[in-house]
Formats: sequence, structure tokens, C-alpha cells
Amino acid sequence: MVFASEMVGWEHGLVMQTYSSQFRAYRKALQPYLGSESAVAQFNSLQEIETHRFLFRVLEDQTKLAEHIQTEAGAVILKIAYGYTIEPHKRDPLVHMANVALDEFSKAASPGTWLVDIIPALKHIPSWLPGAGFKRTAELWKNDVETTARIPYDFVRRQMEEGRYEPSYLSNIFKTTGYPAHDSEEELVAKWTAASLYTGGADTTVSSVECFFLAMTLYPEIQRKAQEEIDRVLGPCRLPTVTNRAHLPYVEAVIKEALRWHPVAPTGIPHASTEDDTWGEYFIPKGSLLIANIWAFTHDPAVYHDPMTFKPERFLGVDGRKPEMDPRELVFGYGRRICPGRILADTTLYLVIAQSLAVFDVKKAIENGKEVEVQPTFQPGVISHPESWKFHITPRTPAHETLIRSVEQDHPWEKSNASDLERSQS
Repeated sequence: MVFASEMVGWEHGLVMQTYSSQFRAYRKALQPYLGSESAVAQFNSLQEIETHRFLFRVLEDQTKLAEHIQTEAGAVILKIAYGYTIEPHKRDPLVHMANVALDEFSKAASPGTWLVDIIPALKHIPSWLPGAGFKRTAELWKNDVETTARIPYDFVRRQMEEGRYEPSYLSNIFKTTGYPAHDSEEELVAKWTAASLYTGGADTTVSSVECFFLAMTLYPEIQRKAQEEIDRVLGPCRLPTVTNRAHLPYVEAVIKEALRWHPVAPTGIPHASTEDDTWGEYFIPKGSLLIANIWAFTHDPAVYHDPMTFKPERFLGVDGRKPEMDPRELVFGYGRRICPGRILADTTLYLVIAQSLAVFDVKKAIENGKEVEVQPTFQPGVISHPESWKFHITPRTPAHETLIRSVEQDHPWEKSNASDLERSQS
């Protein structure tokens, strides 16, 4: 993909790597941090705290729901990747930077959008020529990509040199192997695996959480069933933790359905065939672009009955049916390129969905005494989000509101590293 990879600069990111020694080095570096349930478990407490803070932000201002979801995802992944603490009450520069770069990536990597992906020679035409606006766009977006990788990398190095860093993925690399030489292969791996962790986790789960809130707006009866299960298993006014997950099968089914109903990446990340191949009657030449239609897989009526309806019961084997396929086998990619952060993402989804159900009622908005009807529509792009819709979120009871607000006493806000970030750029 010439435009996204070569021209915009995502060629160094994990997602756009060809299968090579560098790709294997990236995956090897990430494996100890993300590759197993036990590795990801070290972040459970961090995720539980940041989810509780997310509930507080929604309580304070539900009109910024999408921004709050981005903030929660960014807070977790930036702490893991760089030991960075975000701005607690306003837009954080690193979270914003990642969201801008990922929005541009979603547009840059959309198959069929850019003629230069079909005719690679077009990348050589002068940017001032009529019709060469794509080159000027690429230059702007490339600067955003490079900044997104460089700034937090420099931040961690400076924090370590000053002896006041928080443990993180990148600081662990520096402690283990030392500071790599500038422009070396080691620096490339360290900088871009951290950036891939950071960008890969900053927006993907956001889409699934948005879809969950959209579904709860449309399907209040499902919300009530999940809340009944949480209250029955945990008792009144308690927040579910990771240890409760195995005892909440209906909530688990809601999570699966959120992943299936509208996959984060409806066409996945394009693959390429490395050799000539055949599949049935089809001949697939070496170098062919292969796109997995994940949306079609998760809406195949032969696999999922009534696929357009949000129906968690499909995974519980009700009405004499067998439980349907777990969509996690479909939505995180395939083979060597399967998402390395899928276990962490799954834990994030569980905590945000379970804790939101425990304390909030999500309803349609009321205008002029009538419910505002909601028609679910979704944006195009490699990462697809729901279009905005009108909703109303309230605490289930005054006691639940008190529980939400307790986060300020239980886990006081930490000082942000945003000012240190500015110093590391000076």
C-alpha cells in the first residue's frame, strides 16, 4: 500500500510491516508484555482504576462520551508503553496526537481510495502538478506519524536520564539493552514497537465501546438483563473487577456481541500473498492484495442467525440452539498478523462494559416529551466508528452515583506528564 506505507510513513509501524526479520523482531519485543493472559494481568489494576475514572468523567459530562472513551484508552496504553500520565481533566496532547494520526491512518489505508496504490509510479510526480494534492496530503500526514513516534520516545529517554521515570515497555528496553544509537536498527525497533503499541491501543477499542453504548441505547431489555446478572452475582452497588468475569456469562455475551455487531475494522488490515497460490478454482498470484471481509464473516446468516440484531443470547445456546462462533476468532485478524494486543483489548472491553452496566442506565434522549429515534449508522475507514447519536446516561440510583464519585478519594488524580513532554521537545 504505497500511500499509507511509503508516502505517509506507516512503513515502520507493526501493522504495515512485511513478513521479514524486522517484523519478527517487533513481535518478539512485544510478546513478553502482551502475549499471554499472565503478562497482561499485571495491568489489571491500572485498567480498573482508569475505567472507574472513565465512569466519573461520563457522570460529569456525558456530552463528551466519545472523548471520554478515547481518554480512558489513551490513559491505559500510554502508561503501559511510556509510563506517561495523561491530563486528568482536559485534552491530553499525546492522546490527541494519537487520535489525529489514527484518523489519518484509517483514511490512508482504505483500499481503493488512492490511485497511487494502483499505479505506484504516481508517487514520483511533482507535488505542484494539478491532481497531485495526494502528495501534499501525504507530506502533512507523514509529519504527524513521525511526531507521534518521536515525541513520547524522547520523553522516556529524558525521564530516564533525569532518574525520575515510571516503569514502562520502553523504559524496560532501555534498562535491558541501553540507549540504542541514533537511526540504528535497535532504535527503530524500540521506537516503533512502542509507537505501534500506543497507536494500536488508542483507537481500536474505542469503536467497540462506542458500539456498546449505541446498542444499549437501542436495546434497553439487554441492558436490564446484564444489570440483573451483575447485581445478583456481586450484590448491590459494586464495580465488577477482572476476578468477577468468569461469573458473569451474560455480560461476557454482551462483549462478544459488541465485537460482532459492528467489527472495529470491517475489512481488517490488507494482506499480501508471498507466493503464487490457489484456493479452490481461484489462482492467487504472488503479491496479490487480499482483503478479509470481516463484516461479512460476522454477519453471515449461516453462522449467526438474525445477524443484524444485537442479540447476546446467541452465544449462550438458548432456544435449543448451539452457542454461535466466538467473534474473537474473526475480528482480531489472522495468522502471523493477528493483533498482538488482543488480550489487553479484551480486558479493556470487559471492564468498561461491565462497570458501565453496573452503575449507569443508558436511554434514548427525550426532546419535546418524546424519545428521539436512533438509526445506527457507521463511518467508513479501516477503523470504523458509529456516527453520533442522541442518548441520555444517568446513574442507576443515588448510591451508584456515590460509588462513581468515590474514585476521587480512592484513587486521587495524579499529576500529568504533559509539562514534562513539552520540556523533552525543547
